[in-house]
Amino acid sequence: MAGRSLYDVLDVPQPAGAPDVEVQANATRALADAKPDIVLHATGSYLADVLPQLIECAKAGANVVSTCEELSYPWRRNAELAKQLDAEAKTNDVTLLGTGVNPGFVMDTLAVTMTGVCQSVQRVHLKRVVDVGTRREQLQRKVGVGLKLDEFREKAATGRFGHVGLKESCWMLAAGLGWHLDSLEEKLEPVPGESDRAAGHLQTAIGTKDGEQVIEAVVQMSAGADARDEIVIDGTPPVNLVILGGIAGDHATAGVILNAVPLVIESWPGLVTMLDLPPPRAAS
Repeated sequence: MAGRSLYDVLDVPQPAGAPDVEVQANATRALADAKPDIVLHATGSYLADVLPQLIECAKAGANVVSTCEELSYPWRRNAELAKQLDAEAKTNDVTLLGTGVNPGFVMDTLAVTMTGVCQSVQRVHLKRVVDVGTRREQLQRKVGVGLKLDEFREKAATGRFGHVGLKESCWMLAAGLGWHLDSLEEKLEPVPGESDRAAGHLQTAIGTKDGEQVIEAVVQMSAGADARDEIVIDGTPPVNLVILGGIAGDHATAGVILNAVPLVIESWPGLVTMLDLPPPRAAS
């Protein structure tokens, strides 16, 4: 792809008045040439894998909005890496944010926002159901569609399979409510399909506080599922939000990333989460 027009690579027409954009193979050179105010970063899900890229952006004086799921709330799973990134961002006077549809919005930012009408909150139940049969092939592979059930379980045992970021959503929700969780346990199971093969996965996280279950977060991503998003808050008053059809991830991810740009540009330096920024809104 290096040397080709971005519009040619994406197979889309170049909008009138839009600048020519040439794909570059070297990030260091690209950052030096462009001197960007902000980098939209979408290269990996695991923070340890993309850490050098984020540091390079910070050293180049660029703010970052990243789709790295583990960056959405890195202060528990990757506390030391988060401290390193926060220090690097502050040294270079830039802001780093990890966000997206989920994690980053549906099961954390939106859930925390919905508690804004509550005098008190006892428990939160979250459920996101995605029909991956209508989504891109990469996502179908990511959630195990078509795998034999024993192959699915082998992949699940590696810890690098399925939806990334469910624990980050729970930790962000707990932080937003001022809860200190005793434990947060996660389970990944196949959704059985035809001929002993998986139709996708069912992932569950249970958070406890003071010995009581306070968070249940469920993500089902399978072919043919009845897509929807649910946020049920056991509080005063109770809140029950159901988004029929769910928030489709592809277009919505692009929307969240772009709408975060002005919020990040206007934020203070350092590593921030969606809890630190004003509620996202469609930016002109």
